[in-house]
Amino acid sequence: MSRGSLGRIVILTGAGVSAESGLATFRGPDGLWEGHRVEDVCTPEAFQRDPALVHAFYDARRAKLGSVKPNAAHETLAKLDAQWPGELLLVTQNVDDLHERAGSKRLLHMHGELTKGWCRSCDERFAWSGDMGQSARCSSCGTAGQVRPDIVWFGEMPYDMERIDEALQHADLFVSIGTSGAVYPAAGFVQTARYCGAQTLEINLEPSLGSTFFDESRIGPAGKLVPEWVDEVLSLA
Repeated sequence: MSRGSLGRIVILTGAGVSAESGLATFRGPDGLWEGHRVEDVCTPEAFQRDPALVHAFYDARRAKLGSVKPNAAHETLAKLDAQWPGELLLVTQNVDDLHERAGSKRLLHMHGELTKGWCRSCDERFAWSGDMGQSARCSSCGTAGQVRPDIVWFGEMPYDMERIDEALQHADLFVSIGTSGAVYPAAGFVQTARYCGAQTLEINLEPSLGSTFFDESRIGPAGKLVPEWVDEVLSLA
């Protein structure tokens, strides 16, 4: 990285960042998410078939948020957000609120948020805490039984893709932190950014599936490597 070449930064974070705060990454080596098949808890069809199971799954994940805190990676990314004078966009695949709690402002949740509900009746999205359940009532239209977690499930389109794609096309630096590079469209972000001329950096516990597309890989825990990288970048500002 060189001084004056990093005016526009796009950062992608994945489950590996939140894992260091104690949140499970959910997809285990056997392909299960906390003992459930993806098809049973993380698709629109699953919600239609067994809404009680899906609500219970996300209620448990939401409750877990109260027992964890942002780690050094979250905190120093928020520091970069506050101090970087150029354009910056932090895109997270994570549905927790740890980036917000650390102080990040220039942030997009491409897979939705555990702390929000979505009313299928009036299409409103709104803050939600505690259990949701099948009888949850929309805070906007008052309809009961039509509220679901504001989560992008498999088979659904991630949020804000036009804005993300535009940022990638104009980025000077793209950084991927704590993600395996296995799930599209996020796995293709590095290719878009690199094709459009950005420098590319990966910070991960191990090389991702798309590691060959990165100009540089730094292998190790995000809580250690991200603060080092942020200090390096801010010294170039």
